[in-house]
Amino acid sequence: MGDVSLSFPLLQLGDSRFRALPCGALFWEEEQMLLVADLHLEKGSAFAAKGWLLPPHDSQDTLQRLLTAVRRTGARRVAALGDSFHDQRGAGRLPGPARELLSQLFEAADWLWITGNHDGDSGAGLGGTAEVELQLRGIWLRHEAEPGCTAPEISGHFHPKVRVPLRGGRQVARRCMARAGDRLVLPAYGAYAGGLFVDDPAFVQALGRAPDALVALEQGFVQVNAAKGEMVE
Repeated sequence: MGDVSLSFPLLQLGDSRFRALPCGALFWEEEQMLLVADLHLEKGSAFAAKGWLLPPHDSQDTLQRLLTAVRRTGARRVAALGDSFHDQRGAGRLPGPARELLSQLFEAADWLWITGNHDGDSGAGLGGTAEVELQLRGIWLRHEAEPGCTAPEISGHFHPKVRVPLRGGRQVARRCMARAGDRLVLPAYGAYAGGLFVDDPAFVQALGRAPDALVALEQGFVQVNAAKGEMVE
């Protein structure tokens, strides 16, 4: 079993403590639960069917990184917050090596699929259970942030990313968490998932205010005020 008590940056929502992993997952200490969003498994095969030739190993890469995170944290539960497959037929296209990785994940932890707009509950046919949304310890887990929500909330859907300012006026784009008070949007975990910059108006519409961007590192956060394009000390 992993031990994250002395590693990975800590954040708090409501009365619960979370550890943010650089890979984009979030470990909920009290629930021993690993949360991820927007795996978009089999996006590569969906694009290949349209003539876009991409390497066909995105699902294996995504699931291997997730299995590593489960083992590293010792998580007993996994919650995938929607759009785990790129489309509702994605589960049927999952190749053998990726199915084996998913089986290992099911053996390692209890699995919860939160339904998304791309995949519905299609993943539940492979194992685990499915819910539209779930509230644990007063925190809502759902695919898309609910406008006007006043309770602590963790969601996905928007694939947040941020421009991190560097020396010399340069910038680099990084996947990030978007945080507005006790509401958190996780980055997309999928290998081929794109992103939406956190200064996009869609985040204000969903969260009620402009969020800060948090990029998790091994020992801390890079926090960026996206509206100003400035690092937060």
